[in-house]
Amino acid sequence: MPKSVTLIISFYNRIDFLRLIFAGLELQSSRDFEVIIADDGSRAEIVEDVKSLINNASFQVKHLWQEDDGWQKNTILNKAIVASETDYIIFIDGDCIPHKRFIEEHLNSRTPNQVVCGRRVTLTKKIAAQMDVARIQNRYFHSSLFIKLLLPSVYGKEQTRFRHLIRIKNKNIRKVFLKDKNKGILGCNFSAWKDDLLKINGFDERFIYPGMGEDSDLENRLRNNGVKLVSKKFYVTVYHMYHKPLGPFNEINIQLYNENYQNNVTFTPYGINK
Repeated sequence: MPKSVTLIISFYNRIDFLRLIFAGLELQSSRDFEVIIADDGSRAEIVEDVKSLINNASFQVKHLWQEDDGWQKNTILNKAIVASETDYIIFIDGDCIPHKRFIEEHLNSRTPNQVVCGRRVTLTKKIAAQMDVARIQNRYFHSSLFIKLLLPSVYGKEQTRFRHLIRIKNKNIRKVFLKDKNKGILGCNFSAWKDDLLKINGFDERFIYPGMGEDSDLENRLRNNGVKLVSKKFYVTVYHMYHKPLGPFNEINIQLYNENYQNNVTFTPYGINK
């Protein structure tokens, strides 16, 4: 049967992380989704591992792969947008485990002419090292993380953003006390209408370095096209695996971002359609 939403996973080589993501997807309260793995040039042996994961998954999965040519995340994401078979798309990075109600909450948050900007909980180095499929499958996984992250956040120096583990699902409470704020996109957790992405020609593929620029540029161009961006606090949450920082912002990315921003660009000629 056709699905209501496509989940696009940005992926490169980290099969250990992808196994954890799949474990989280197997537990989703809503099964109304297809998955596209947007693979930016993983090695041949990793591709074989991905195929094995797909063969054992209980949900529909496509694997889009492109040759390794440096950091070309935006290019493979644009290909995934085109390949999606639904009119709504969720994006996550390949180092983020979805909360068990992640798909359901994104679907429930869909509103015309709007992007849903989720947030993330950052796992500490120690907790991330202990993470495995069995832990995720444990019925107390989500609640136990709150306790484990509370002390490092309060008394330690690690910024875990553990407050996003709090779940407030009641619509009436959210309406009165938690106004949707106009905040920006986190590339590891947001959802948008496919048609809104096509209208701005998707991601700008000139961003060929990780870090700053590619997500913020998409955000600005969506805003320029009249799309509203809202942040869903205590809702639509992912767990971000610890890894070394990607490094400082790249100057070329900054120049491209500033150029598009200052010129109020909406449709990029360097996106899906060249």
